Amino acid sequence: MTSPGPDELVVTQASPGDWPVIRGWAADEGWNPGTSDGPSFFAQDPEGFFLGRIGGEPVSAISVVNYGDDYAFLGCYLVRPDLRGRGYGFATWKTALAHAGSRTVGLDGVPAQQDNYRRSGFELAHRSARFSGVVPEAALREPAPGVRPVTAADLPAVTAYDSACCPADRPRFLESWLTTPGHRALVRVTRGRVTGYGVVRPGREAPRVGPLFADTADDARALLTALAAGAPGEAVAVDVPGTNKEAVALVEGLGLTPSFETARMYTGPVRAFAQERVYGITTLELG
Repeated sequence: MTSPGPDELVVTQASPGDWPVIRGWAADEGWNPGTSDGPSFFAQDPEGFFLGRIGGEPVSAISVVNYGDDYAFLGCYLVRPDLRGRGYGFATWKTALAHAGSRTVGLDGVPAQQDNYRRSGFELAHRSARFSGVVPEAALREPAPGVRPVTAADLPAVTAYDSACCPADRPRFLESWLTTPGHRALVRVTRGRVTGYGVVRPGREAPRVGPLFADTADDARALLTALAAGAPGEAVAVDVPGTNKEAVALVEGLGLTPSFETARMYTGPVRAFAQERVYGITTLELG
């Protein structure tokens, strides 16, 4: 029997009710998505998620989430394993990418797909690696002056700090990300000024840290150890950009080890941002 071709694929916007399907596929790939990510993802761009269906059955997924007028991020690019190689993924890709319009689009993809992404106009910016492991108990006992939970009063300052560390402003996403049940958000304040913040959230395989933004390696270490202290003895995972050598040295010094690599790629220029403050990427799905 001939399998349905990509011309029979129906691609429509996904709803929050479809998120468990997408999250399940991502988890099966070993991506360890956060178990409570969905509401924050849809808060940023409710129209940015897509499912491809054959005969009403989901077979493919992708997200193209818009940030303002100039930037979008592509993620959740998935095809059900038993239906790969039939053109469903690329058909879904083409339909969803139109959602970005003329915006520069970024993605964090596996290096094996770089050539395919390059053919679609993406160019490599840097590589990243996921580091995971149990932070040593001795490090968890280190005092971390100035580190405390993010409060509602901190939101303007944390949002401004976040904007300086990203290619786009994302207040809608951030307001949800900082307050979602199960997420722990910490800020470091030094002499009345924010010098970093971080979030840890539950994942299927291990709690995920992201973002981890900080002025210095000392700020990042104080935040990372405080975040890990919330689950002592449990492994944590953080996606570290290879361009930040201090970030790599920090996680290696805490005994975390790399498990897999991704490639940050863009279709065009992005606004300047403080890449040296990025010790941990927020999420591979939304940048």
